Amino acid sequence: MRIGVFGGSFDPPHTGHVLVALDAIDALALDRLQVVPAATQPLKLGTNTASLDRLAMTRHCFEGLPHVEVDPIEIERGGLSFTVDTVESYRRQWPAAELLLLLGDDAVAGLPRWREPERLLSMVQLVVLTRTINATVATGAPQSPGIDQWLLALELHAPVRRLAARRIDISSTEIRARVNDGRSLRGFVPDAVAAYIASTGLYLQGPAALSDPHPK
Repeated sequence: MRIGVFGGSFDPPHTGHVLVALDAIDALALDRLQVVPAATQPLKLGTNTASLDRLAMTRHCFEGLPHVEVDPIEIERGGLSFTVDTVESYRRQWPAAELLLLLGDDAVAGLPRWREPERLLSMVQLVVLTRTINATVATGAPQSPGIDQWLLALELHAPVRRLAARRIDISSTEIRARVNDGRSLRGFVPDAVAAYIASTGLYLQGPAALSDPHPK
């Protein structure tokens, strides 16, 4: 079994995330893709959006997609979210599965600062999402600045694969700004996510958010 792991803040999730998921399932021949909203990302502190809101939006965003499961494992665990803990849990749940960790170039650049990156890479195949293709990508070698040297310095021969992702110029930051400015979200997020944002008042000045069982 081949299982992809796709984590993030998803604040909010958008159509770019959906396209990444669909492309990964097809290109990597995944049997399932675990979409994992973080409770609190150690390297991305400061979000004011309650974890239950982000979980609800992520479920709306990926609802109905085959082979995709939105997993609340990190939100239910609470506290800081460490990918190594989540992957270790999956390894216990599916001991014979091949686990593939999907990361964007920006996330890979910060990988040396993650908790126990050596142990993490010993449990997964790293799949780096890239928006550009050139001769280096074709070889399957990592391109993020310093990541290849870092892996060599750790004497890790971790399998690294590049996956060309469609260039979708949508960001969660832009979506939050559009909501606050009263602009349309059509095409940026699925209709169910837009409806959830509108019904809860998220991303407006002084939004009324759902109660979070894991206060930060």
